[in-house]
Amino acid sequence: MKAPTLAHSHARRRIVILIAATLLLLAGLGVYGLARGPHPATVSDSPTAATGPPAFPTASPDSTGTSTSPTVTASDDPETFARNVAQALFTWDTASGFMPLDYTAGVLEVADPTGEEQAGLASDIAAYLPSREAWLQLRQYATTQTLTVTDTRIPEAWDEALAQARPGQLIPGTAAVTIEGIRHRTGTWEGEPVESEHQVAFTVFLVCGPTYDTCHLLRLSQLDNPLH
Repeated sequence: MKAPTLAHSHARRRIVILIAATLLLLAGLGVYGLARGPHPATVSDSPTAATGPPAFPTASPDSTGTSTSPTVTASDDPETFARNVAQALFTWDTASGFMPLDYTAGVLEVADPTGEEQAGLASDIAAYLPSREAWLQLRQYATTQTLTVTDTRIPEAWDEALAQARPGQLIPGTAAVTIEGIRHRTGTWEGEPVESEHQVAFTVFLVCGPTYDTCHLLRLSQLDNPLH
């Protein structure tokens, strides 16, 4: 992995400044910038996410699941990497023996190695997952979740933000990829199988080559409020 130069480190610190400076542009376009993370209220704790029975709980310490630890598959291609992040964020099983923090840790493993965005990213990820209390409740209904990605694209608003950036304000390889997909949840309710589908959209902010040999995650937009 290539180590970022001092100039790159200084430029990285200006990422949030750049986004803040372009928020007026993005707000005028009705889009969402890197400086804001997802809103916790956007994550539904309902088993069927919208129209089904009460919330599905998640795994508890006595779970006997044998699933492997959640991870994000590495890639040096921005759109492929963003898809991999999306799958890691939305794929979980409350009977796996893992808790939300385990899924958070799996995504944080591919965070920007400098750690400058890690606190914000951890908050972003937490907003995509059920709380620990909801997870334990969801486990009672054997809730699982998966994601079918239907579209990935570089948002036009990001292109406009880049066009407004001065040379050196963003480190090389910084990108934004908007993901659209269908979130699937399954579980049981009073002994009967239940399932639901819900469309989701969000933007993944990342940095790839030439700064790094493989992509790393910077931040996530608010769920269902992506850049367009």
